[in-house]
Amino acid sequence: MLSRINFNSNPHIGVYCRANNKIAFVPPFLNEKEKREVKRILKVEVVEATIGGSTIVGSLLAMNSHGMIVADFIGEEELKKLEENFDGEIMVIEDRFNATGNNILVNDYGAIVHPMIEDETLKKIERILDVRARKATIAGLNTVGMAGVATNRGMLCHPKVEEEERKIIEEVLGVEVNIGTVNHGMPYVGAGIIANEHGAIASRDTTGIELGRIEEALNLG
Repeated sequence: MLSRINFNSNPHIGVYCRANNKIAFVPPFLNEKEKREVKRILKVEVVEATIGGSTIVGSLLAMNSHGMIVADFIGEEELKKLEENFDGEIMVIEDRFNATGNNILVNDYGAIVHPMIEDETLKKIERILDVRARKATIAGLNTVGMAGVATNRGMLCHPKVEEEERKIIEEVLGVEVNIGTVNHGMPYVGAGIIANEHGAIASRDTTGIELGRIEEALNLG
């Protein structure tokens, strides 16, 4: 399934929400209609959350079906809420590159991470997410979580991805890499799309052609 919505008129919905195949964490400012649409398209439970008082949950949280990595400035009550709602192990990252949603691109098969993350952190990420993780870039960008969106069915990434980067991503994530944009030409597709195996949501600014590429790349047909 595929849909177009904005969050409180904001088109950068991937910055504000993070989902796997069972649950989506969304900011408290979403209205009931927006939350119902996330639930309907992605077929998930929807839970309101903040991280360090911030609503940019998608930028500060990375997860797959096995585990979750969250920014280190999360509050105790915020972490408790995640633990109560997430069926998997949670790790609070201890690394200067702590915006985990921006810096980790993950599905249930593998993870691509910011190339400057510490080696010890990389090993912990592998253990928590139960996948092989590798440092890499997308289109020369270190913020791989914003430059791509991946599920267990496929991946859409920045249109300037290099061939060697594509080979690494496909090997690690185990899915085919396709290129595209969102929000009428924005290449940072991870910032503008929320997706899992069941469906994808893009902003209202996303064109019909872009939606077609998203559907094809993530095998939603």
